[in-house]
Amino acid sequence: MTHLRQIMLEELERRNYAPGTIRIYIRTVEHFARHFHRPPDQLGPEHIRQYQAAMFREWKLSQNTVSQRLGALRFFYTQVLKQIWSTAETPYPKKVLHLPHVLSREEVARLIEAAQTPVYRILLMTLYATGARRAEVAHLKISDIDSQRMVIHIQGGKGRKDRDVMLSPRLLDALRIYWRGLKHKPSTWLFPGGCGRTASRPIDTKVVWWACRHAAERAGLEHRHIHPHTLRHCFATHLLEAGADLRTIQMLLGHSDLEETTIYLHLSHRHLSATTSPLDTLTLPAPGEQRRSA
Repeated sequence: MTHLRQIMLEELERRNYAPGTIRIYIRTVEHFARHFHRPPDQLGPEHIRQYQAAMFREWKLSQNTVSQRLGALRFFYTQVLKQIWSTAETPYPKKVLHLPHVLSREEVARLIEAAQTPVYRILLMTLYATGARRAEVAHLKISDIDSQRMVIHIQGGKGRKDRDVMLSPRLLDALRIYWRGLKHKPSTWLFPGGCGRTASRPIDTKVVWWACRHAAERAGLEHRHIHPHTLRHCFATHLLEAGADLRTIQMLLGHSDLEETTIYLHLSHRHLSATTSPLDTLTLPAPGEQRRSA
């Protein structure tokens, strides 16, 4: 481990950054140095400008990924090298709002029914019933299931935040069936990894991703580009359509800002259909009547 890498790691850990963020930041600086074949402390604003341009032009990275990588470089230069970072010379890319894809309730049911294995099925049910992220589902512990209060404790979510979500009675029944089907009962993780679900570590998040992909193909929904976060969007949108208020949905999703949650207003069929187009308020002759009068 190089001296600069060690300092950056210590500075990130001192600020209690999440392990995933630490990995991304360290890899970004390493990639930045490899791209120019020079140590990162020998690279300056012009190199950052070229690197930022390459992220869009050559590697076709998304706006979010570019912003994250710029954040990593900014941290390295300001907190490790103690240099000034100019936002004028290194602007963050303009945010682009893309509405997420949402499935209908019937399509969600098709997806769950098409699950390849009982484990895949319970993973899909848990994603949709809780609105949790795939890493949050993968890291659920047995002790997180509170059947007395009918809540699920999600610990250490995005931003190191804990929250509670509802425990669906149907999900509870499915979890009990899943539990009875396990030959080796785990002691800690609700979804243990390894062959036969016997490992002392949680299931890999890639397994959750593959559960969605395989079910989508078997359900004939592969054209919808379904991934675990799709079921999180479905959870929020279907709750909104059922009458839940935005503040409640914000808390269930673990959003820091209510503005993040308002995107589901764009996806809710109930809210869209309840709004009348101004065209419908005009008094216009029918197309056939207009021709006859002409």
